[in-house]
Amino acid sequence: MNMHTQHETQQYPAPSALWSLLEPARAFTEIGMLTASYPFLATVPRGDGHPVMVLPGFMGSDSSTAVLRNFLTTLGYEVYPWALGRNFGPRGDIEHRMVERVNHLAATHGEQVSLVGWSLGGVFARQIARDIPDAVRQVITLGSPFGSPGQGGTNKEISELYEMLSGDYVSHKPAHEHAWLRSRPPVPSTAIFSKTDGVAVWQVCVEDPHDYTDNIEVCGSHTGLGFNPMVLYAVADRLAQDADEWEPFDRSGMRSVFYG
Repeated sequence: MNMHTQHETQQYPAPSALWSLLEPARAFTEIGMLTASYPFLATVPRGDGHPVMVLPGFMGSDSSTAVLRNFLTTLGYEVYPWALGRNFGPRGDIEHRMVERVNHLAATHGEQVSLVGWSLGGVFARQIARDIPDAVRQVITLGSPFGSPGQGGTNKEISELYEMLSGDYVSHKPAHEHAWLRSRPPVPSTAIFSKTDGVAVWQVCVEDPHDYTDNIEVCGSHTGLGFNPMVLYAVADRLAQDADEWEPFDRSGMRSVFYG
């Protein structure tokens, strides 16, 4: 898939007002699909037991990631919440505490930690991987707008609320800071995104092409990504990759019907 590479110089429109309006209804639909998707999800590979930390999105807490964490636990991974309360952005020493937590988990298990971040949680996960790459095995983001140039690309009301609550005035950051957020982490990184996302347009949620990056398109809402069956399958597939022989997502066969 051909992705843009000069994100920091481009401006993107806000997500479709229709998709934004339908976010709650679509998320409930995705929850309802879980039971019917059991035969599909039962085919994912078992985990190797390595530690995985899941980070919630803006204003989300660990309860929002419970479905995803429980699913990964059943596959055999040692799964951890971020355990830092509700995610209101980079306030106070939250970034330092995230790094400390990942370092602690890596030291406890004696191996690298995979990071799965939903929306803002994925932006944080990429930053942690830049700060302590030796402790991070891979990063998987779910609808994370790390490529936003600060003006456009995300829902205007949510962006304004984020700046007010976090004190992180993204719209006023210089271009070089946006370019740094855009830059890929020094570990294998997969971005899962939806072109019908009602919070962030897909163009700001994808990695630039590289041997150790991949972008997986799914059909779904932004607020439903954490329990969308297609997302759960893709996350499990990525986590099952050998640490030393990471490969892009296989879209052959029936997968081509569900994934872009």
